[in-house]
Amino acid sequence: MSPPSNLGNFKDGSESAAGENYADINWDNYELGFYLVPTDYMYVMKCAKGDKFSQGSIVPYGNIEISPSAGILNYGQGLFEGLKAYRTEDGRILLFRPDENAQRMKRGADRLCMPSPSNDQFVNAVKQIVLANKRWVPPSGKGSLYVRPLLMGTGASLGVGPAPEYTFLIYCSPVGSYHKGALNFKVEDKLYRAISGSGGTGGIKSVTNYAPVYTAMTEAKANGFSDVLFLDSATGKYIEEATACNVFVVKDNSIFTPEIDGTILPGITRKSIIEIAIDLGYQVMERAVSVEEMLGADEMFCTGTAMVVNSVASVTYKETRVDYKTGPEALSAKLRATLVGIQTGCVEDKKSWTVLVD
Repeated sequence: MSPPSNLGNFKDGSESAAGENYADINWDNYELGFYLVPTDYMYVMKCAKGDKFSQGSIVPYGNIEISPSAGILNYGQGLFEGLKAYRTEDGRILLFRPDENAQRMKRGADRLCMPSPSNDQFVNAVKQIVLANKRWVPPSGKGSLYVRPLLMGTGASLGVGPAPEYTFLIYCSPVGSYHKGALNFKVEDKLYRAISGSGGTGGIKSVTNYAPVYTAMTEAKANGFSDVLFLDSATGKYIEEATACNVFVVKDNSIFTPEIDGTILPGITRKSIIEIAIDLGYQVMERAVSVEEMLGADEMFCTGTAMVVNSVASVTYKETRVDYKTGPEALSAKLRATLVGIQTGCVEDKKSWTVLVD
């Protein structure tokens, strides 16, 4: 099914339980996927090199004008983040750990020699754009509003070096599931997503990290796989990440996930799931996980803002395919239910992870 139409297609007569108008989508019958559904507004804030970000504004969603010699276009000087806003059963709107996104953007900005919004500026900007687009936040249980902050070198510069001007921009889209059903991974043993060690950019959300995975991902999907699982570039013996998510393997009462060493993105969902699993009594170890150890696991799952927690049904490494436990009895299902319950206000948030948008 194609996405709903763009701006201007609204029906003011439909009201939520909280008395707010929804966008003109039949939320009961329309199944959201993970693709762009343009909303009403975006947030824009600019900053010159050497200055600090100060005041941003809400503007209508639309194309932006940018110099052909902008740093983002010529040299990839840019970062992005991703987080979600959820509508609770009683009509409130919650964000999940936006301060963590702000901190991760700051780390990435430092690495790419860019100024970045402060934590408060970031979180307040996210709140503003969600409120401006609140009628696009799906009803409870129907999806979420995906929020995409961008930090880009937009000033014109021909030579290699930091841009003279920067833009912080946020846009939104209502989304559903990133993947439907359990995943089938293919291990990629010829192409790599990041260099091993702490010297590269695998540990930040640089825009340059993602296009290099397209070749492997496209080939894997053409052969019936859901996604690609990458190995470390130094030895090719240890698993790292899929194209856009962290991975976990389960053996008995223990959970293993590759450690954050500069190559692995420090996922916020990853971090949250580790805490939830420990609270549930599981032993969680962050360390190198070999291909052989993964192939001998009982269960495997992946985490990310877009997919939340998703079980892995199988992994194929060269000529070997291994199937894993999935379904409602799998640990991944239990972890997902707890996390989503917190995010949507159905489970008590004892860790102060959620932020009310009001």
